[in-house]
Amino acid sequence: MRTTIPILTFLLMCCMVVISCAQSDKKQKRKMDKEAAFTSLDETNVNTAGMETATFGTGCFWCTEAVLESLEGVKKVVSGYSGGHDPKPNYEAVCTGNTGHAECVEVVYDPKVISYADLLEAFFRSHDPTSLNRQGNDVGTQYRSVIFYHNEEQKSLAEKAKAELDKSGAYNKPIVTEITPAVKFFVAEDYHQNYFANNPDQGYCAFVIAPKLDKFKKVFKEKLRKEI
Repeated sequence: MRTTIPILTFLLMCCMVVISCAQSDKKQKRKMDKEAAFTSLDETNVNTAGMETATFGTGCFWCTEAVLESLEGVKKVVSGYSGGHDPKPNYEAVCTGNTGHAECVEVVYDPKVISYADLLEAFFRSHDPTSLNRQGNDVGTQYRSVIFYHNEEQKSLAEKAKAELDKSGAYNKPIVTEITPAVKFFVAEDYHQNYFANNPDQGYCAFVIAPKLDKFKKVFKEKLRKEI
């Protein structure tokens, strides 16, 4: 009988790990835990003069946002939807996979501090670019690996990075990342913004995003925001 509680606890943790982004409580809006090892960007009154924009999808936008806003030079990260045909997408509709939209983030960054090539490296190394329409337990076209380029330079750099990574043999499967022109970006509902920072103890955040972010910060420690 002494082993019953530990076993049940372990099984419960396993169940929490396999929860998907769409299955998580969408209405949870807890304030940030003061002891959390992550601080969201101060995105109020961001001066966009001289800034550039990048748009990426790496699966669940909660993960993408948490990873990219940890980088020095990134001034603002907004979660949203793009690349589909629905003129008024919302979370429930996008989660069906029928809108054509991908969960993605729009990144405002200072090119004097961090380059687009740096962002591309972070993009490719923070998810599995060989997984078609899936990241972990998040399955569907809304979770596709995608780069929405805003100009020809971004397109060229994205295609070069993808080709070089494919050629390197880093993966035993071809990279399936979609590289496509940026189209209208729809800002996601308020409760999705800074989701990880605001909900660090929520199941998906604690067991999926936090380990991914910790691993990312070890690889990119020289490029992290100073306060992290």
